Amino acid sequence: MAHVGFTTPTPVQLEAIGPALARRDVLAQAQTGSGKTLAYVLPLLQQLMATAASRDDAPKKRITQVLVLVPTRELATQVSDVLRDVARPLTQSIKVGTVFGGVSINPQMMSLRSGADVVVATPGRLLDLVDHNALNLGQVQHLVLDEADRLLDLGFAEELQRVLALLPAKRQNLLFSATFEPAVQTLAEALLNNPARITMARIEAHTPDIAQRAISVDEKSRTALLRHLIKTHAWPRVLVFVATRYACEHVANKLYKAGVFATALHGEMSQGARQDVLAEFKEERWEVVVTTDLAARGIDIAQLPVVVNYDLPRSATDYTHRIGRTGRAGAHGEAVSFVTAATLAHWQLIQKRAQVQLPLEVLEGFEPTEAPPPASPLNDGTGGIKGKRPSKKDKLRAAVAALAVEQKP
Repeated sequence: MAHVGFTTPTPVQLEAIGPALARRDVLAQAQTGSGKTLAYVLPLLQQLMATAASRDDAPKKRITQVLVLVPTRELATQVSDVLRDVARPLTQSIKVGTVFGGVSINPQMMSLRSGADVVVATPGRLLDLVDHNALNLGQVQHLVLDEADRLLDLGFAEELQRVLALLPAKRQNLLFSATFEPAVQTLAEALLNNPARITMARIEAHTPDIAQRAISVDEKSRTALLRHLIKTHAWPRVLVFVATRYACEHVANKLYKAGVFATALHGEMSQGARQDVLAEFKEERWEVVVTTDLAARGIDIAQLPVVVNYDLPRSATDYTHRIGRTGRAGAHGEAVSFVTAATLAHWQLIQKRAQVQLPLEVLEGFEPTEAPPPASPLNDGTGGIKGKRPSKKDKLRAAVAALAVEQKP
């Protein structure tokens, strides 16, 4: 592992690798930047090597034995890069296929003509390839859900249900995430058979070195405050989270016109443009990248000093993933959240659920003057009260859980 810069296993790797090598199901919750990717990559590659060594002749077409599902294109690329880097010096050749939407399907179909030992995929494009007879999942022995909580929720339930139906009932399931909401936890349990449960928050004494701040500011003054903070603290790179794709372009353009080297990153950009922005940001060619929650999960930017919540996240879970882009691999990081009068109640709810309590700072020259909106049943800081009638998402969750139970040996 020295060839990829790792010499000592992290706590989650120490806990997960043994059960994974023993072909047990694993449910692992560990903070962002804790080494979860290698915690499943290493044992899976070891098992692939053992399988390859036991064959008398190499098959004419590689059989997909490992399927890694991820929620975003960026994470698919990142996981594939880790797999290829780790597998490079192995005595047995391991082919990794990477498939995701937003680009032409034809090159991906061509790359899979000779098969792949490991496929890293977003669910939608994976199903497209199956529909085109470019991929067969009938012999998958190991299923990984990376960022499992998002794959089990937030609109992926229907696609996941279809993918599960294509897999053998007898397989190893490895679920990794930094967070698991209670509803998602129930779904995860339905997928697993006597799993090894790993919760590093209860085992690991240290937490990421992230200094968290909350600043009270008027909505109209947020961009000026952001410029002020960048200049005052001489931040070399900042990842700024906003709520919408429009806000990405709007805020990035305002910063650029004010002399800050800033650009946008969002889902409406082409895959090539998104990859270019991330690569250039990692190379410190941009001072600021303004993004949606597209970049909140799985993206590893070494030594990223600061994350700013220009718009507050929708939930405490999203807050955890956003600020986890900084303070990675033992480095110090800072996370700053802008709180307006209109979002104060929501911020209080995020703090309660994330189990943090931050003083609300007021900076000179940016003293807020806006009043909070009048209270109403639809604006009470709780997101409203859910009724008893099951939603479409509830029904999809139930269908996934039922299918998982049916598949258990």
